[in-house]
Amino acid sequence: MYADIIIDISVENLDRTYQYRIPEHMLGSVSAGDRVIIPFGKGDRKIKGYIVGLSDTPKIEEEKIKDIDSVCPKNISIDDKMISLAFWMKDHFGSTANDALKCVIPVKRVVKNKVDKTILAAVTKEELAEAAAKAEKRHYTAKVRLLNELILEYDSGLKHSLVTDKLNILPATINALVRDGLIKVESSVVYRNYSGAAIEGAKADTAKVELNDDQKKITGSIIGDLRAGKNDKYLIHGITGSGKTEVYLEIIDEVIKQGKSVIMLIPEIALTYQTVKRFYKRFGDSISVLNSRMSAGERYDQYLRAKNGDTKIVIGPRSAVFTPFDNLGLIIIDEEHEGSYKSELSPRYNTRDVAFRRAETEGASVILGSATPSLESYSAACAGRIKLFELDKRAGEAELPTVYVTDLREELKAKNRSIFSRKLKELIGDRLEKHEQTMLFINRRGHSGFVNCRSCGHVIKCPHCDVSLTYHNNGKLICHYCGFEKDMVKCCPECGSPYIMAFGTGTQKVEELLKAEFPSARVLRMDHDTTKQKESYDEILSKFSDHEADILVGTQMIVKGHDFHKVTLVGILLADMSLYSEDFRSAEKTYELLSQAAGRAGRGSAKGDVVIQTYNPEHYAVTAAAAHDYKRFYAEEIEFRRLMNYPPSWNMLKVSILGKEEEPLAKEAGRIYGLIKANTDKKEQAGKSIKIFGPSQEKVFKLNDIYRYAIYLKSDDYGGLVDIKNALSEGTDPQNKEVSIQFDFNPL
Repeated sequence: MYADIIIDISVENLDRTYQYRIPEHMLGSVSAGDRVIIPFGKGDRKIKGYIVGLSDTPKIEEEKIKDIDSVCPKNISIDDKMISLAFWMKDHFGSTANDALKCVIPVKRVVKNKVDKTILAAVTKEELAEAAAKAEKRHYTAKVRLLNELILEYDSGLKHSLVTDKLNILPATINALVRDGLIKVESSVVYRNYSGAAIEGAKADTAKVELNDDQKKITGSIIGDLRAGKNDKYLIHGITGSGKTEVYLEIIDEVIKQGKSVIMLIPEIALTYQTVKRFYKRFGDSISVLNSRMSAGERYDQYLRAKNGDTKIVIGPRSAVFTPFDNLGLIIIDEEHEGSYKSELSPRYNTRDVAFRRAETEGASVILGSATPSLESYSAACAGRIKLFELDKRAGEAELPTVYVTDLREELKAKNRSIFSRKLKELIGDRLEKHEQTMLFINRRGHSGFVNCRSCGHVIKCPHCDVSLTYHNNGKLICHYCGFEKDMVKCCPECGSPYIMAFGTGTQKVEELLKAEFPSARVLRMDHDTTKQKESYDEILSKFSDHEADILVGTQMIVKGHDFHKVTLVGILLADMSLYSEDFRSAEKTYELLSQAAGRAGRGSAKGDVVIQTYNPEHYAVTAAAAHDYKRFYAEEIEFRRLMNYPPSWNMLKVSILGKEEEPLAKEAGRIYGLIKANTDKKEQAGKSIKIFGPSQEKVFKLNDIYRYAIYLKSDDYGGLVDIKNALSEGTDPQNKEVSIQFDFNPL
């Protein structure tokens, strides 16, 4: 028997399978998906690879085929479906097969199982007491302590860790008593289960919330499909606070009763806290959590629980879509519009598309949910490719907040130079008096946006990236792309002038100004800088939830999906920050941010207020968000996309050309353009319409010491773009080995 193996090296010219012989002693014990050690190359160096297929026919001369060396231990095998999904991702999104396989392989390295040890008596209580008396005569104090403690806990035994840590008993003492036949040590494998502060002190409570008529209509329709064995795709468009999560919980309950498993995807680690809390109350210990802050051991154990059927629900970000459930019944993508569902690494997959594909091949359903659906999802729903449900009222008695749009140009005319408009200051003071909470959102972390010289205009930039450094109030200048940092400069490196100043406003500066304006206010800040520690998300959100702070200042992570009933005011300090970015989706992103931020206010019994501060109060993204009117925004934005042939009307392919040397890279970009042009000419002759833009330098031309060019293609035929990607992958090894090509379909 022979195995086709992908080697564990992500290099384009090794993106192929190699055939190895399965030694006789391994026959029957290896299968597709197993990770193995193989001899590779002339020196037969030992490397890892993945079995992607088995056959009984050699593809080359048999004497040239090498044997598999060994199978990697403690490895969670991938089944054929997941391997198939990986190869679909390779073809659909463009990557090496190895990179695609690494997405679906849950654990990249061996992780030791966590073992709990218990010390139990091997003899009667009387015999233990007799042994303790003998040990005391001989002054074996450690043995005496252990034996006496074990007599007290004779039936349940003692935790090994308790004995070594609390009783200060050395392993040598325990081993001596085992040899004497007085005690025995039993070991059991336990799962590491990370849940953070979300379920500390929480109790499972199966009592259901009474659904309103709109919620019942949705759950009844989807549950009816599930009971009829019909698997479909659904979009729940529900305004903020409309009770989408309660709908999810009701449907999940049905899936679990059918003996199937559920993947619940959330876009941000910051959302884990409240999601886990609500799911734990309903489903108890049958849930598992995955996120990037977990240790390798914690992640390994959660995948193991899923593989072994010991958990029924996994909650996590986009990578959780690859959880190895054998009997998957439902995938839910909450806040489906979020950009974090698009992978930034090869393969640059869209989680929504992967979920649809996996559900299709495994007989599962997919539910998308959002108050501000992506144009891709909503247009698919309008076209009937996805079943659409609407929730246009808040659950319970809660009302939508009142929205005030403040024109910052008028504030300047009134000589208000503060970052807080007069209306926002008035409302913050009012909330502090009423002991209600406020959330302030600004889409930039740090203290100031950039630092420049007032004499010559020089901007302090990162030496590795073509971007300005951001000033932080710890006196550091930090690059938010690569992490480079340096001390704040005292004079201009270009002209020597001492007139160096930090400009712009970030979360740190807002925090400082708040404390100066409202000295009595208790302020918390939540951004990338305050959430670097593993538990920091949960700690900040837990404090705010328990009203240990009056005001929460933060970046995008505070405006997405959180449910704080004491928050009655939300301030959006500069709505324009995302409105005029170099992105055709800028209006959509602005609408999403404004709507989601506004949705945090007034979710309890008290009505909320929202203040949107902007220099463009008449822009349709701002006016539609202020009116809580998604359909008005969609109607305007989809016409712009159709007019300009942007997604979802057409599809796009971004071809990135990267290299360390600027001149050879420009030459290679021109050569690749020629190859693309030749392919598009053939497509156009066949009646396919494809437009090419570029090559041009990326917005950030230099990133991590790598220069970057891009070529964009637009077409109404996705398959045609895939064909061009394949032609470039298979027929154009770059002449300069320092240059690489990457693909991104419908880039964000």
